Amino acid sequence: MSQGSADLGPPAEAPPSAGHDGLGDPSSHGGGGVYPGPDGRMVEIKDVWASTLDAEMAVIRELVEKYPYVAMDTEFPGVVAKPIGDQFTNGFAYQTLQCNVDLLKIIQLGISFCDANGDTPPEGCYCYQFNFRFDLGEDMYAEDSIELLKQSGIDFGRHAAEGIDVRRFGELIMMSGLVLCEEVRWVSFHSGYDFGYLLKILTCQALPPTEEAFFELLHLYFPRLFDVKLLMTQVDGLHGGLQRIAEDLKIDRIGPMHQAGSDSMLTNSTFFRIVELAFASSGGFPAVEEKYRGEIYGLGAHTYNKHKATAETNPHNGSTQSLDQADAVLNGDAGLLG
Repeated sequence: MSQGSADLGPPAEAPPSAGHDGLGDPSSHGGGGVYPGPDGRMVEIKDVWASTLDAEMAVIRELVEKYPYVAMDTEFPGVVAKPIGDQFTNGFAYQTLQCNVDLLKIIQLGISFCDANGDTPPEGCYCYQFNFRFDLGEDMYAEDSIELLKQSGIDFGRHAAEGIDVRRFGELIMMSGLVLCEEVRWVSFHSGYDFGYLLKILTCQALPPTEEAFFELLHLYFPRLFDVKLLMTQVDGLHGGLQRIAEDLKIDRIGPMHQAGSDSMLTNSTFFRIVELAFASSGGFPAVEEKYRGEIYGLGAHTYNKHKATAETNPHNGSTQSLDQADAVLNGDAGLLG
């Protein structure tokens, strides 16, 4: 989840960014490029623009068949409107999401692929950043969010001139095998806005007027999705944004922080680490499916409530791991998904 970014409840997440072709220098080239991985292997984060969209989507259609775990992150131009009313009432979070997604445009989508063991392809690219058309002279945005995105390396001139048309992207993703498919697992972090923008692209329509209708549509296009922000409640002591959680779990980032591609890879790694730590003894991935499939942090049953804030660290039934226990598991030989 990124915004020049919105949070669905206090506290706010760190702002995101985006980028374009480069070789490991986000300050001058954006997030795309080739970066060293934790095992010494060089990993490519591939930027996709309008001119390369069709070719890269053809590659992705084959990639997802063998690597059906798809982690994603988006960059978008902040929050420009809020409904009138108490922000802690039921439905307020979705109303805020709905009005902003309807008004604004997505800037970047990052997706990365792995298999059921968390393994990535032995060769070739498995992380893509889709850069959409966004024109500062025409499109609505929050000024502070855009400034943060600029500082992170996003080239709005290139987005305006070479960005992907969302309608063409919507056509291709519908035929990609990524959506409307039970075999594909989408992995995300605090992802209400991320999925909101994807649904807007997929349907070519405004978001549904009610939260219930939103979830019906969400589960149609993304039958199996998981929000790491919810899973982390199973490890006592984990809190904060994606980067802090990854650091606590001793996960190395590949690529620049606050870039959609890099964030998607970090989301995937964090997901598998938490499954290993908190669910290995209770059945592994089937236990994750039973408890968290289709749920999103900050929406539906997980809407932030100030009166329940003290229970936020573990709102679900079941055992949790402490960070000390997590360290013990990380230093041992526990399996991944069981």
